[in-house]
Formats: sequence, C-alpha cells, structure tokens
Amino acid sequence: MLLLLIDFPKFSPVALEIGPFAIRWYALGYICGITFGWFYARALIKNDRLWAGSSPITLPQIDDFILWVTLGIIVGGRTGYVLFYNPSFFIEHPAAIFKLWEGGMSFHGGFLGCVVAVMGFARKNGISILSLGDITCGVAPIGILLVRLANFINGELWGRGTDPSLPWSMIFPLDPEQLPRHPSQLYEAGMEGILLFIVLAVMIRLGALKRPGMILGSFILIYGLTRIIGEHFRQPDAQLGFLWGGLTMGMLLSIPMLIVGGILIVWAVRRGAPPSPDAVR
Repeated sequence: MLLLLIDFPKFSPVALEIGPFAIRWYALGYICGITFGWFYARALIKNDRLWAGSSPITLPQIDDFILWVTLGIIVGGRTGYVLFYNPSFFIEHPAAIFKLWEGGMSFHGGFLGCVVAVMGFARKNGISILSLGDITCGVAPIGILLVRLANFINGELWGRGTDPSLPWSMIFPLDPEQLPRHPSQLYEAGMEGILLFIVLAVMIRLGALKRPGMILGSFILIYGLTRIIGEHFRQPDAQLGFLWGGLTMGMLLSIPMLIVGGILIVWAVRRGAPPSPDAVR
C-alpha cells in the first residue's frame, strides 16, 4: 500500500540567491502576494462600473496604503504567533520575537494587524473604512494562496496522519514520525486561496463593492469556514496539540470570524448601496 504514497518533492528553502543575499520561498510568498494584490486592487479601483459611481479610494491612496498594510501583516502576524501559539517560549526567549527569518506567523494576527492598518489609514485620509476593507479583503486570497504554497514547499505545517492508501498522502522530510500525512497546506491553498478568490471575484463582478462591507464580511465568514474545515486535516502545533473537545487553536480563532462576518454581511445588505452621482443629480 505504501507504493501509493507520493514522494514529497525535494525543494530548496531558498527561492533566489544573489551573492550573500538569499530570499526564501516563505518571504517570496509574502512579497509576491502583496505585489500582485496591489496590482489587482488598482485594477478594481480604476473600474468605475464596480462601484456606486466612482471608487471612494484613489490610486495614489492605495499606493500609499501598501506600506501600512505590509506593516500590519508583519507586525500583526508575528504578534499573533507569539501570543496565540507559543507564548511560553517567547517569554523565556524574548529576543527570538524579532527573528522573523526563523518563521512563525499567524494568519489571525496578521488579519487583526490589517484591520488596524485599514482603520488608521482610512481615518487619516478621510475615506470609507468599509470600502478600504472591501478592497483589502478582495485581494487578500492571492497572498494567502502563495504563502500556503510556500508552506508546502518548506514541508511545514503538514497534515494529520492518514491511511497510506490515500493516493495523495505524503511523508514530509521534517516529520519526526515519518507518517503518511494529508498535504493540508495544499488543501488550505485551494480553499483559502483559490476558492475564496473566485467567490469574492464573482461577488465583485456582480456589484458587491457597491455595498460597503459586503466583501469584507464575506471574506471573514468564508475564510473562517474554510479554515475550520482545513483544521480537520492539519496537524496541530506540537506545543499546543488539541484543545477542548478536540478543537485546535486555528478553529477557536476562526469561530469569532463566523459571527463578525455574518454581522457585516447583514449590515451591508440592510444599509444598501449608496446613491450614485447620477441618481443624486
């Protein structure tokens, strides 16, 4: 039966190396995710047909926002990992908090960091928090997809053990138990990245950006659902294991997203779309 196992591809953790400088796949996932998301955001902003009139966000504003959201992702993601996943280790080794090259980022922390960045930038520039949140969440699955693929390339965050007869089960080189496991990184890339992007893109084409908060709420709700599903296949972090009733930290952090996402969707529907300039005239 073991013959059905797929050999884990032998990837180098370094994607690009120029002299003494090396860019790892994980870092490249973030860099490309932010860059491609920025290009997509600009395309959405330029398409007036997607908005109730013209976009409430200008191209120079979204260009300036990139620095804010990048800091939100990095600071929030690292802070979330420290607080949610390994607080005892970092209490004993506080200097390790700043060693980002050793890995350790939390999506939920990064998301909260982005929320802070969106609120701060929107207030400073006098633009709609909900609309900026819609744009940010509409492009976010691109980065999620690339980072999950980087997780797979690195052979980290592997899945739970499975029957070796599963045709796509794998043995990950870094796994000390060397068990056949689900390639859960690919499951998450498919659900949190590809599926979520397609759903939000269709909603945007159908006019969801005309209802501020709709894409934001849908992203939060759907991501929470897909993350909970993915956690059923993903091996919990060794230092945490399973929590109450077989739940994982990823599940617990995703449950509030279902509530918040649902509230935002209902709010967006009840508020309706703002009147277009033509209707006002």
